[in-house]
Amino acid sequence: MNKFIKWLKSPASDFVLLCIILVLINIISARAFLRLDFTQQRTYSLSESSKQTVKTLTEPLSINVFFSDNLPSGYTKVPQYVKDILAEYKGAGNKNLNVTYYNMAKPENEKIAQGYGLHKIQIQEVKNNEVGFKQVWMGLAITYGDTIEVLDSITSEQGFEYNLTTKISKAISTTDALAGLSSGDNITLTLYQSDDLAQFRINGFDKVSEYIQEAFNTVNKKNMNRMSYIKRNPSSEEIDEIAGKYGLQTFNWENKDKSVGVGTFGLVIEHGDNFRTIPLSIVRSLFGYQVSGLDNLEASISDSLQALLSKTTQIGYLTGHSEASLEDQNGEKIHLDTLLSDMYTLKELKLEESDIPANINSIIINGPKTELTEAELYKLDQFVMKGGNLIIFTDPFNVVQENYYSQPVYTPINNGLNKILGTYGINLPNNYVFDEQCYVARQQAYGTIKMYWAPQLQRKDLNQKNVITKNLGYVIMLQPGSVDVSNALANKDLKTTILAKTSKQGWIETDNFEINPNMQAPYDKTRESVQNLVALVEGRFTSAYDSNPLENADSKNGLTASNHIKFGTQKAKIFVCNTAYVTSNQLIDENGTQPIAMMIRNAVDYMNGNSDLCTMRTKGLTLNTLNITNGKMVRFVEVFCILGLMLIVALFGVLALLMRQKHKRAIHFAYNPNDQRDSSTANLETKEEEENND
Repeated sequence: MNKFIKWLKSPASDFVLLCIILVLINIISARAFLRLDFTQQRTYSLSESSKQTVKTLTEPLSINVFFSDNLPSGYTKVPQYVKDILAEYKGAGNKNLNVTYYNMAKPENEKIAQGYGLHKIQIQEVKNNEVGFKQVWMGLAITYGDTIEVLDSITSEQGFEYNLTTKISKAISTTDALAGLSSGDNITLTLYQSDDLAQFRINGFDKVSEYIQEAFNTVNKKNMNRMSYIKRNPSSEEIDEIAGKYGLQTFNWENKDKSVGVGTFGLVIEHGDNFRTIPLSIVRSLFGYQVSGLDNLEASISDSLQALLSKTTQIGYLTGHSEASLEDQNGEKIHLDTLLSDMYTLKELKLEESDIPANINSIIINGPKTELTEAELYKLDQFVMKGGNLIIFTDPFNVVQENYYSQPVYTPINNGLNKILGTYGINLPNNYVFDEQCYVARQQAYGTIKMYWAPQLQRKDLNQKNVITKNLGYVIMLQPGSVDVSNALANKDLKTTILAKTSKQGWIETDNFEINPNMQAPYDKTRESVQNLVALVEGRFTSAYDSNPLENADSKNGLTASNHIKFGTQKAKIFVCNTAYVTSNQLIDENGTQPIAMMIRNAVDYMNGNSDLCTMRTKGLTLNTLNITNGKMVRFVEVFCILGLMLIVALFGVLALLMRQKHKRAIHFAYNPNDQRDSSTANLETKEEEENND
């Protein structure tokens, strides 16, 4: 033992001890994951919401990753990013989280991926100066209990953490809800289909039941086989009741005997007293009637099941004043509804007929064209007094155009909201805001068109301190009006935040304007200034009413009752944007990837207490653009970035080489000046001898 201790203390053990230390460091590094993220948006770090989601797992959750090798150059960083983020999930999660990577070169792994519902995707590949396409795997599957959620076509890092955390949360909530059902308490999928409709030769009608049965079997297998499927042919006496209850399509026709035939068609999933109508309908096309919704039936059933069982937040959606409808002309959901559907349910509110339900914390007011009644305004006012939140999109003008060739007429809209908003320090005037910093369209007929009525807000115009607009590189508005919150800013009891504003080249028009390709910016530049477009006001508000205008002033037996709230009992939030065009399908794409869609979704999350999701969703969206408008300067910067940087690097390389050679010669002259093998030294010595001889 003494010899061993002596050996440890001697220099002879240094190398062995060094090797042991290195091995231990590698073992610790493999088990203890650590990364320092210095990116501005914390792109490679998990948000607290994601950490909390995987930290509290009660059952094993597996993330199965399927990525092909040798991806084209534009996609090689995606699997590495996914791997890095999943390592963060693994480090934040508990023992129930497991991540498995599959080698997609093996055919058996392709079958596993297909079993989860993943598909190969086609991506562009440039090889040997030729553009081609390649079929690859780029997806993952999440399993939690008997629930399976998939993320397919992961071709970009953008939004990956948000999508993955949302899918994990969805799997957990669905599994927990199904597990809580008692034995025999099934979810029922019912097809209401009048067989008499078959006589009209509707395209796809004869295969409806077959498609539904196939989709049902797949969804039912993923959800613990707790569902049942029923097909019903309602009698003519039942149709009105069934269609009225579920909101199904109804049909009328004249029979050969001159009698009136009636029918209905629709697919409903229900549990107890709750139900969801699945998007499946008969629509008219150029080639006659056809069944719509069969292509994505499995996803529709799965999403409807999730909405039926999960505890999503309900948001009120004001109706009754010609607001933007939640459905298009074909009865399909607008993109705004789809954008919010993963976490929120929009519940239509007709305040003229009913009060605001107690479970509603936020109300969306989206483009009312007619004036709200005093009763409706008072209900909204008292809703705010109780801590309710308002998300307001209004239009300054009603645009009416009789035909394609006529000039549109702009009529100011008086929706009555300023009656209560003015008391809160907010005013939405009837004007349009234009901006020379705007979206530029290119059309064959007109050439380049500066759409002054579509301001393109840059990063500097968006509030980077608020999570709603943080990380957004740009946002395009459409026909916005200004937002006046000067009184709210002066109120020290309220927190007022300007979220979006125009550039210094913005201006206001209230009348005598035309929105067309020939529109010109004002010659008088003194009219141009920064205009506020989107604002957020938070705090305890004062009621716009001194008393309840709905109460009867007469008292009975000397007793007078009132439920009027004069001062806010809880903090409320009011989000205002003086244009409803931003919620239309013109600006919100189907997948909700445009910055304006991100801003609206962030606003809804913030108003409903989910602000941690905002920065997670917008990671990677910031664009560090150059604010250069001069054409010659733009060209100079372009050439400099292509050639100038290369020349600067080459110049620094040459300078570094010269300095290294100079340093080597200095060392050589100092320590070995008479070395004949060095030509520079030999020449120097010969030169010195010649000088001495002279």
